[in-house]
Amino acid sequence: MRWLLNIWRTLTKPAKYLTLGAVSLSAFLMGIIFWGGFNTALQATNTEEFCISCHGMESMPYQELQKTVHWSNHSGVRATCPDCHVPHEFGPKMARKLEASHDVYGWLFNTINTPEKYDEKRLEMASREWKRFDQNKSLACKNCHDYKSMKWDSMSKLAQKQMKRAAETDQSCIDCHKGIAHTLPNMGTARAPELIAEVGLGVTNLKVGQSYFSSLTKPLFLNENTDVEAGTLNIATKVKILEMKGNRAQIGIEGWRKKIGAGRVIYYDFGLNILSAQLTKDAALEKGVINTFEEKEDPMTGLIWQRVEADLWIEADYLLSDLQPLWDYARGTYNTSCSVCHTQPAPAHFDANTWPGMFQGMIAFVNMDQDTQALVQKYLQEHSSTFDKSAH
Repeated sequence: MRWLLNIWRTLTKPAKYLTLGAVSLSAFLMGIIFWGGFNTALQATNTEEFCISCHGMESMPYQELQKTVHWSNHSGVRATCPDCHVPHEFGPKMARKLEASHDVYGWLFNTINTPEKYDEKRLEMASREWKRFDQNKSLACKNCHDYKSMKWDSMSKLAQKQMKRAAETDQSCIDCHKGIAHTLPNMGTARAPELIAEVGLGVTNLKVGQSYFSSLTKPLFLNENTDVEAGTLNIATKVKILEMKGNRAQIGIEGWRKKIGAGRVIYYDFGLNILSAQLTKDAALEKGVINTFEEKEDPMTGLIWQRVEADLWIEADYLLSDLQPLWDYARGTYNTSCSVCHTQPAPAHFDANTWPGMFQGMIAFVNMDQDTQALVQKYLQEHSSTFDKSAH
């Protein structure tokens, strides 16, 4: 400790022979040397060579990049790792460097040092980058690609229509161009990677007799063996596990259907057009699939509705024990995506049967996959004035 005290006394002792000018000049020169060293070190970490010095980066994403148009194209312009993943402005660049501490942790503990580990983490990593691109409207892309510089006449009519609409709202490139530089994650039956990354893959140990909620739109089957689909289970639908066999589960879907035709569509509740499941005609007419109970007449339409339970089979994945994460994701998506053109109405502004028509008119102006569309619409319906009387 004595040597530390001696250093401290030396540093705090007033200068006996140096002038204020000498001290100021020394400090100025030391500042230049420090800044030069800092900037040199910072730039060294902003090179492709530095990025691929990690085996996990060199052996997987770097190899994928070399197969894309960002690596080789007719213009000869190549995008490197920092071009897309490191902001150019100093402030955002420093924030990104702090975030990179997570990458250092992964390197130290070999989180993605094998192709198998990398593929397991691919969806998580991709979703994190997609979210970052979405937050800054794909600024890294727009450093090279500028809406104002695009040659519209060289595009197809469909591309012109989509790109001009995107240019009007300065839309984030990543909304439509995922997978353009790296291989898309293997999402299995998932068509909504951001949604699955947010809510998870679901419960892995389903229990007979327990109820769960579907986190995706899922195919239905008549038994545990067939691959012939008997219909679809809508997202955010409550199901009860009746039996488990291998990777399939027999479920009970409770709801109501209109007593007309084959009665293939099962709704959430009496008189409400909130979709729970849609069966094929053959499945709806199959004996033992649909059990009917009470009947009621809808005073608004004069149609007879039946309370039913449909017993069918699904793959035992993407089932959640709690509905709230789905609603949280739907609410956030609605608030961000549907406020691009104007202030969006509150969920309780319309009733459950009015929302589908209103929402379908909105989604023409945003980019949503079908599962997310179905989830947001269902969120709006189940939080509408039909259930929440506070708005009116």
